[in-house]
Amino acid sequence: MNPWHLHPQLADDTHPLAQFDLSELRLMDDANHPWLILVPRVDGAVELIDLDEDQQLTLTREIARTSRALQAAFAPHKLNVAALGNLVPQLHVHVIARYREDIAWPRPVWGMATAQPYSPDALVQRIRRLQDALNA
Repeated sequence: MNPWHLHPQLADDTHPLAQFDLSELRLMDDANHPWLILVPRVDGAVELIDLDEDQQLTLTREIARTSRALQAAFAPHKLNVAALGNLVPQLHVHVIARYREDIAWPRPVWGMATAQPYSPDALVQRIRRLQDALNA
């Protein structure tokens, strides 16, 4: 039995979207940006180097799949991909669609604006749009 569990902060800040081979894909509850988070289901993983080589390759493929879905669904000017973990130590990778006219451009999204939680209807629509893009 895998002792892995999702960090409570990630559970509070995100909504489940999909299960990949290695990672849980989650939607950040911030309507300011199309923002997804991949969380590898590997107990104790904090850094990318905590994954074995096969897991690193799988995560890279999952990041690419997530990036392609965001590109297809939202046509951003830029994709930001980052694994910081300064506040939440559990390994997780942010994939964020960015636009020249977004609230934080050209700076990083962190700390630039108050998160705008999705309304229930907007959340359902966003999840449906992303799932369609992931499955295309």
